[in-house]
Amino acid sequence: MYVLPGGVDVHVHSRDPGFPEKEDFASLTSAAAAGGVTVVLDMPNTVPAVDTAGMLESKAAMAHSKARVDFGLWGLIRSSTTSGQLEEMAAAGAIGFKAYLAYSFSISRKQVLYSPGSEDPDLEPPADYGTLARLAPAVAHLGLPLAIHAEDPTVLAAFRRPILSYEDLLLSRPPDAEAVAVSAAAAVARESGVHLHIAHLSSALGLQAAEDAMRIGTTMTLETCPQFLLLTADDFDRIGPAMKMLPPIRTSADREALIGGLRRGAISIVSTDHAPHSDEEKSLPFEDVPAGSPGVQTLYLSCLQIAKDLGDVWLAPRWVSEAPARLVGLEESKGALAPGFDADIVIVDPNAKTRVRADHMRSQQRHGALEGMTFDFAIRDVYLRGESVAHGAKARGRMVRPVMVAR
Repeated sequence: MYVLPGGVDVHVHSRDPGFPEKEDFASLTSAAAAGGVTVVLDMPNTVPAVDTAGMLESKAAMAHSKARVDFGLWGLIRSSTTSGQLEEMAAAGAIGFKAYLAYSFSISRKQVLYSPGSEDPDLEPPADYGTLARLAPAVAHLGLPLAIHAEDPTVLAAFRRPILSYEDLLLSRPPDAEAVAVSAAAAVARESGVHLHIAHLSSALGLQAAEDAMRIGTTMTLETCPQFLLLTADDFDRIGPAMKMLPPIRTSADREALIGGLRRGAISIVSTDHAPHSDEEKSLPFEDVPAGSPGVQTLYLSCLQIAKDLGDVWLAPRWVSEAPARLVGLEESKGALAPGFDADIVIVDPNAKTRVRADHMRSQQRHGALEGMTFDFAIRDVYLRGESVAHGAKARGRMVRPVMVAR
């Protein structure tokens, strides 16, 4: 048996509050517990969005009543966000801040929306590079990471089209959009000294832009996802709409580039971008299918398989536990099996196999992009602070806070 530190998934979407029928904190964290993830860090684009300290505190109270594992909350950067609001969210326990560079904000619905070209007066324009330049010094002063959804809106606007097929999806979200956003945000990070975190890196071009930036001194971490490391666009005919996500799963060349980045350490974190919808929604005609797929329950198994295939299975806990904990200031309590750390433990059988099956999934979307895949490992038990959580239903999770803020 392998005894490993609990996973820390820095990129999940609970849909709670807002759309708990897609995924609430109970089903999210139940899936996490089953998969060996003992900390989930929830993105701020729930409804209403987490854009103030009050919203963060309200969401934290709700999550605490349901969570089967520990959790942390990202705060949202809007184009109208002030440095004072960032300070208040940090004091309330935000583990970092996220900017969606191509997404507007509905003032009436308090919701992050992808609405390119819309002139609706209810929509606040997306956070842009000017927003990042204005707020990055404040984020740097707080000692928290600044994460971005790295797609440049001007590039996306140039490639807009109806999304009737998977090819349309790829053409509408070109890797150039990722690379431009990475390069521009990196310039802001170098000037301000903020720690820039690139979420769900998906392309060879984006990776090249990031490595170029790191070579000239940008403080940056890169995160990619199992779907980008295990699948390619060629798998769509087999998998179908469960594979529709943003950014999209791209070519075999992109996949190989990302695996190379992981192998040499340029990419240090693997997270899921866990973003479920209902199975009914994912069965609609392709143009109507919402983007996203569950993944938190298969994160650790995916990474163990990828690490084994690379020749060193012990890389997996670095990607899934150690590096993510360090990113968000949890390195004194999470991410390792060591004296004084929380006893978050995953017991893995390396002599058993796990086949991803819908009837074993605990998320409300049962049919995900990795359904049918087989891994050369099985999770036998999971402990949160010394208590077994893999099979239980008791809400015992706590909100985690970064070391630099907790002090």
